[in-house]
This record gives sequence, C-alpha cells and structure tokens, in this order.
Amino acid sequence: MRSVLRRAGQVSALAILALSCTTGPALAAPGDDRVLPIDQYKSEKARRLGTTHDGALRELASGVYHCLPWLEVQKQSVGFFKPKHLTQDDRYVSIRFYVEQDPSPEFAAFTMEQRAASMFSRYVGPMLKRMSRNSALVNDPSMDGFTVIVEWLKPSSDRASGRPVHETIAVFVDKATATAFLRGTIQTRDLSARAHVLGFDGETGLGQLKLAAWDDTFMSTYKVQNYEVAPGVNCQ
Repeated sequence: MRSVLRRAGQVSALAILALSCTTGPALAAPGDDRVLPIDQYKSEKARRLGTTHDGALRELASGVYHCLPWLEVQKQSVGFFKPKHLTQDDRYVSIRFYVEQDPSPEFAAFTMEQRAASMFSRYVGPMLKRMSRNSALVNDPSMDGFTVIVEWLKPSSDRASGRPVHETIAVFVDKATATAFLRGTIQTRDLSARAHVLGFDGETGLGQLKLAAWDDTFMSTYKVQNYEVAPGVNCQ
C-alpha cells in the first residue's frame, strides 16, 4: 500500500485551486506533510483559519493515513483553499487524494462520466462526514464549504511506461449544501446535483460534470487484507 504512482500527466493543483503552493519540509507525524503550512497562505482569512484549525487538519490527514491506507493524500493538499471558480475569498476546507485500486474490466468499460459518478458515490459523501467531525471547524463562520479532489489511474493508462495518466474529479460543496447532506435532509444524488464538479483527463480539463451519483457503502465496509491499524489509533 503506499506505493504511489509518481504523478505524471495528471492535472496540476493550480488548475483546481487558486492558492499557490511550494513544497515544504516533511514533518514528523504520519500525514503531517499533507497539511499546507501557514506561511503558504496568501490571505489573512486563510491564515487565520489555518492557524485556528491546525489540529483538526492534522487529525484529518492522520486519520486518512491510518484508517484508509488505500488512499494517498497529496502533500500540502489539506487546508483552506479558495476554489478557482469563485470570485470572493471563500475558503473551503479541502483534501486531495489518489485512489490505489486494482485494474477492473468493469470499471474500464465505463465512460469517464460513469467512472466519475462511481468515485463520487464511493468517496465524496463519506469524506465530507470525516472532514466535518470537528465541530469547531464546521461551525466557524469563516469556513465557506468543502472541497474533495479524487484521482485515480485512467484504465487505458500504460503503467509500464512510467507516465501514468490520472482521471480526476474536483468536487466543491458550499456550506449550506454540505450541512443539509450531513444532517440527512438531502441524499448523495442531491449532493452531486448541487455540487460544482470539474472533471480532468490527465491535464485536459473536461469542464463541469453533472453526475448521477448514489449512496455507496464501500467506505464503511471495505477492509484491506492483513492491514493492522497502528496501536492507539481509533478508526471508528
């Protein structure tokens, strides 16, 4: 697990998020280098959010690292980013991850939109629930929404070439929509209809996608064979 394909031919983070980032030093705790350092934020609002909720962000990154080992969170991708399609300095708590999965003929036979809908259904709702566990973060009036960016290997990509191509969905959910979903007043299909979803085929933007998503229990039922959670880590 953790043997992540080197990212070549995938969409740049700057094509999705307006915040510029540079690579910083890795920190000691697992997943800590996944959190954007405070000095990388470009606005006072973002710096305040990042400082106030630093612990919650590190807990999020660490929880995914320990409890969802088939997901590889990108470095410095957990933080308060401004979605590029918004004009104001709206700050969404964000996470970006790559899904490690075995090749599947059924998955490969889908269209890109069908694969995107499958990934949305499997990961976006459960990740929103994980990202909202910290009530202080969720209730902060300066936090405007959630971003979940999901990447996976394009089925036609040549693994042996060393230049794999990723498909990506960037899902932006405003706070009101996320709150309705988290309270159970709307379902996954409504979440996908209200979210702003962008698709990417490698570095090629596919524009906004309208996905027919559904409730998927994969995240609550899937277990990695022979994987043991580190002592003291609670994955409930």
